[in-house]
Amino acid sequence: MTDAAPRLAALAETLLGAPLPVRIRAWDASEAGPPGAPVLVFRHRRALRRLLWKPGELGLARAWVAGDLTIEGDLYEALGLLSGLLWERPKALAAPVRGAARRAALRDLLVLAGPWPPPRPPAEEAPHRSGTQHTRYRDRKAIHHHYDVGNEFYELVLGPSMVYSCAFWQPGGSLEQAQHDKLDLVCRKLALAEGDRLLDVGCGWGSMALHAARAYGARVTGVTLSREQALYARKRVAEEGLADRVEIRVQDYRDVKDGPYDAISSIGMAEHVGAARYREYAGILHALLRPGGRLLNHQIARRPEPDEAAYRVDEFIDAYVFPDGELSPLGSTVGELERAGFEVRDVESLREHYGLTLRAWVSRLEAAWDEAVRLSSPGRARVWRLYMAASALGFEHARLGVNQVLAVRAAPGGGSGLPLRTRTWPAA
Repeated sequence: MTDAAPRLAALAETLLGAPLPVRIRAWDASEAGPPGAPVLVFRHRRALRRLLWKPGELGLARAWVAGDLTIEGDLYEALGLLSGLLWERPKALAAPVRGAARRAALRDLLVLAGPWPPPRPPAEEAPHRSGTQHTRYRDRKAIHHHYDVGNEFYELVLGPSMVYSCAFWQPGGSLEQAQHDKLDLVCRKLALAEGDRLLDVGCGWGSMALHAARAYGARVTGVTLSREQALYARKRVAEEGLADRVEIRVQDYRDVKDGPYDAISSIGMAEHVGAARYREYAGILHALLRPGGRLLNHQIARRPEPDEAAYRVDEFIDAYVFPDGELSPLGSTVGELERAGFEVRDVESLREHYGLTLRAWVSRLEAAWDEAVRLSSPGRARVWRLYMAASALGFEHARLGVNQVLAVRAAPGGGSGLPLRTRTWPAA
């Protein structure tokens, strides 16, 4: 038979209560859907089995990572169309069908999907995790899953800067220049000067530590839970002759005991802390700063839910990208920093900058696809392509934000040490 795609499209539209915005090509080469639209390709029946076994994001992710499901055409356009149908469903759309009609459509889909049970999840999926989140052991395992996939792979995606966080773009600028400008912006906000002690929490591959020591003369301690990152960062430190100024540790931030520091940078790390641990995180950083010291907390934020108890972690992100990662609304972050004793002095949104950064990373990945597969696995490369492209749309459509929050541990008498016009951020 060569009618799988029309049958699949009709059944999907019945269940969703809306026309499919993308074209479908099925395993029998049949097609259905709007001409000229991006094509959602079901390369094998098992893609449909995965979707029926785990409806929603996790089933889609498993089919994508396994290579059973792919997209032909503009990836961003396809994800935008699917997002509008499934994840950002307008109220104007008809409600999905219920009752007997739904059961009949599901029965027909089960017949179309072929023999059960569904295949095992792809190897790239994080193992099932039980027990208490954000213990030291569990955080190490989560960081290992995401970051210890090979430094060469990250070099390919991130470029020479090896900075894995939102860049700070100027019109017409390059990714490398935008990442340099972001690091320099952080240093200027922290008012780093010769000899200042900086703690870089979640130091990654050492880029912030190197920039602060090289350009500002700071004495930097960088901590990470990733051994691969630490080895890479130490090599860079040695090659630049900065071993007398930069120390890289494999250490949990909760175990840092050698304060006080003049400044703390936390860039793209707090997303791993977890809401239940955030006040502890803020309190530890506050205690590690000297009076008058500054914290720069650079963190992704989500929009608040009408009922925060209904918030659920993204299944795809949790299973394939950041196990146990959690995003908090900006207001929650600011509130927790204040409860820990910080005075929040400046908040700057870089939301549009992250969309540009992610698109640059996707372009680098796609341009060197075969090498990315060789350095990791086909499934891992597909995880990254989907994750970064979908995240770019999340920032561009304002579902996600990213903010730099500058906070101060007040000095005796209330002095902050900040200029009256903070946005000038003069260099030391």
